[in-house]
Amino acid sequence: MESLYLLMPISGMTIFWPGLIILGFGVGVLGAFFGMGGAWMVTPGLNLLGFPMAFAIGTDIAHMAGKSLVSTLRHGKFGNVDYKLGVIMIVGTILGFELGAQMVMWLERLGNVTETVRWIYVALLAFITWMVYYDLAKRIKKDKATLAAGGKLDGMSTGVTWSKTLHAIKIPPMVDLKTSGIYCSLWLPVFVSFMTGWLAGILGIGGGLIRMPSLIYFVGCPTHVAVGTDLFEVMISGIYGAGTYTYKGRTELVAAVIMLVGASIGAQIGAVATKYIKGYGIRIAFSLCVVGCLISIAMRLAVPYMPWARDVLEKGSAALVLAFVSSMAVYIMIRMVQGAALELRLKKARS
Repeated sequence: MESLYLLMPISGMTIFWPGLIILGFGVGVLGAFFGMGGAWMVTPGLNLLGFPMAFAIGTDIAHMAGKSLVSTLRHGKFGNVDYKLGVIMIVGTILGFELGAQMVMWLERLGNVTETVRWIYVALLAFITWMVYYDLAKRIKKDKATLAAGGKLDGMSTGVTWSKTLHAIKIPPMVDLKTSGIYCSLWLPVFVSFMTGWLAGILGIGGGLIRMPSLIYFVGCPTHVAVGTDLFEVMISGIYGAGTYTYKGRTELVAAVIMLVGASIGAQIGAVATKYIKGYGIRIAFSLCVVGCLISIAMRLAVPYMPWARDVLEKGSAALVLAFVSSMAVYIMIRMVQGAALELRLKKARS
């Protein structure tokens, strides 16, 4: 069994390396499918596998940078990336990320970085879960009203329309984003990128956890374009973040390389799957992943209040992260195969 554990040279921790591969592959699939680096699962996953939180954050960002590059190139071939929007958001992302990274170093000096980061995760995941299901509930209500009035359902309609309200705020300069079909104030995507970059630096994520739904609900991007554009932003923030955390001595490069082995394969699968699962299918699957991660972190936070169940909670939370990532990745792969098979049958029927 000793062969399944590897000493990390920088952090000095002995880590179960197959767990790194499982995380890398699973999050490679999920990250490319949802349009994010997947750090909202990987950072707590690395922490649960034994990395101190600061090392978990830095290591995941390094892994995320390479994986997001592969995913962005793949999505670009499908026309899912709004490069103009992505470039506009770069400055806000970098400034926000550096502010968040400095806050992590400050919290580490105070000695309470792990607890603080976990509680921020819980609050953020709970808010995102509410936002997705609130949107879904409003969409269902709209569809029922449309059917009751004898109308025809619009597959592109959404539940919430917050982006339309924000588009009405026309603070110059204005920008026309043709790929996304959006005309809005330049300051809207800049503000969104700054806030998501700030949280990315604190939580050790590429920002996709909040940027992808923010692009949908606040900027107004179609879901598939939000996925591809967010990956472009994750790639940028990931490259910058990897350099920042490596300079600060909080990146375990050996673990990042091990994870990239699985992630590079998984990213190809996740990107292709977006051809066959779109719109609310992506949003619902995304919300389920958020719920699973939320439960896992809540179990870890419960340890101080339930010391008699420490082993069950700690081992259970780690197992839940790995199991949830693996099962969702398998589901996405199955749907991709089913969609590809249907596409081939339709092509044969037309020929």
